[in-house]
Amino acid sequence: MGVVTVPEHRFVISLGCPDRTGIVARISSFVAEHGGWIVEAGYHTDPQTGWFFTRQEVRADSLPFGVDELRRRFAAVAAELGEQTRWQVTDTGERRRVVILASKEGHCLHDLLGRIASGELDVDLRAVISNHEHLGPITRAHGIPFHHVPFPSNAEGKATAFKTVQQLVDEHSPHAIVLARFMQILPPELCEAWEGRAINIHHSFLPSFAGARPYHQAYERGVKLVGATCHYVTAELDAGPIIEQDVIRVDHTDTVESMIRKGRDIEKIVLARGLRAHLEDRVLVYGRRTVVF
Repeated sequence: MGVVTVPEHRFVISLGCPDRTGIVARISSFVAEHGGWIVEAGYHTDPQTGWFFTRQEVRADSLPFGVDELRRRFAAVAAELGEQTRWQVTDTGERRRVVILASKEGHCLHDLLGRIASGELDVDLRAVISNHEHLGPITRAHGIPFHHVPFPSNAEGKATAFKTVQQLVDEHSPHAIVLARFMQILPPELCEAWEGRAINIHHSFLPSFAGARPYHQAYERGVKLVGATCHYVTAELDAGPIIEQDVIRVDHTDTVESMIRKGRDIEKIVLARGLRAHLEDRVLVYGRRTVVF
């Protein structure tokens, strides 16, 4: 048997604020004052907006207190950096809760279930919710609760269905709501309620070919690359801050069907990468853009 490596327990400090001299020194000195051991750190300044971003991991066992006390003490440091400062402190010891929304196409769900079952993606998958029953058997085979919520074609029926979905999701207070080819457009109120937690995989290299049937759009334009985009969900369709993207080459011999087949491979990889980055608190959002450490 191989040796099982237990991830080191860490606290993650992430912060964005208007840039100025001394930010790195202030954060580092704060951690050092309490005996903290920084094991990973990333920094970025956006010259156009003048904003500074950082993500730092601190060994939990190097501090004389827990994450709640760290948050309380770091709040004073954040206040010194200005009222516009956006920050959070998270604990890698807290297992991340995830709910997946899906429809008929199962390639992204199959991929995530496999990664979770193998331990590659260590998350607490609480439920899979779908507007079709197709993916119920595979979900239950993995021991995950499956909820079928039909979506009528009329507006009133859809509104009721979304309320049911929201109730099923919110009871778990998930860190991430993953739209794994969920072929329904979230209403604005859900986009707002799940802001920064709802993650979508779109089957094109955005901003190209947004909306429906992107592979068909790409085929008509004779593109030589097709891709996928993992992004946060906003009320503006397929326009949320981008977390991860990738592409695969196609050529004049490809049909729409072969482009779809190739694209599915990229969709799975991009969604898994994007979800991992989100759950590891590597994504800092500002406006329509992101910094991904």
